[in-house]
Amino acid sequence: MATQRISGEPAYVLHRYDWSESSLILEVFTRHHGRIALVAKGAKKPSSSFRPILLPLQPLHVAFGGDAEIRTLKAAEWQGGHVMPTGDALMSGYYLNELLLTLLARDDPHPALFDVYAKVVQIIASDHGEVLQSALRAFELLLLREIGVLPLLDTQTMTLAALDPDARYSLVPEGGLRQTNATERASLSGAQWIALQQSLGDRAPFTATLRACSEVMAELKPQLRTLLNYHCGVSTLRTRQMMIDLQSL
Repeated sequence: MATQRISGEPAYVLHRYDWSESSLILEVFTRHHGRIALVAKGAKKPSSSFRPILLPLQPLHVAFGGDAEIRTLKAAEWQGGHVMPTGDALMSGYYLNELLLTLLARDDPHPALFDVYAKVVQIIASDHGEVLQSALRAFELLLLREIGVLPLLDTQTMTLAALDPDARYSLVPEGGLRQTNATERASLSGAQWIALQQSLGDRAPFTATLRACSEVMAELKPQLRTLLNYHCGVSTLRTRQMMIDLQSL
């Protein structure tokens, strides 16, 4: 069987590991092939054309080949557009990458999620404060829906009953949406959950969901964090713990 060669594939580097004195193993998120592993031979050499561009949060077009689990990077071209984020924005980018590395299976394409990721990276590079936080929540919701673990947000999960717009509901890992009392801080009204569900089904879901998330930021964030930690199998994501540690210094 001939070795498959892919060229001009939109991609982002999620993580990189030392493989030898001169080479790297890359975890890469591609638009049409999902998360893949590539070996970048000679990428650590000072003369390598790979060296300045194989960085996280940078838009690339890559060419690769091979039929093994780890394929070989043949070419990479930086697509420009923004410089490397810094500070909290950089940590937000690493957080997105950790979610993708943890929750996406290898070789499982998610082109719509790739496009959302690219949009959030642009917001991260611009460091748009409050907009960035809404964008992160929108990405979390769209990621959970994409991998099939987000329940319908306009229905009580256990009973399949429609939500009461005036009642309060919480999103919990093993129970989905369930009604709670009005004093529960980590909850939204039925009307707010319904608005989020409608935004996910919009023709432009990222823009619509970002707008819907901006209205419920404080209450939605802890619920999504708990749900993501549950599906990632951790009590706290590494990037989240790193941010907590840095803030305590």
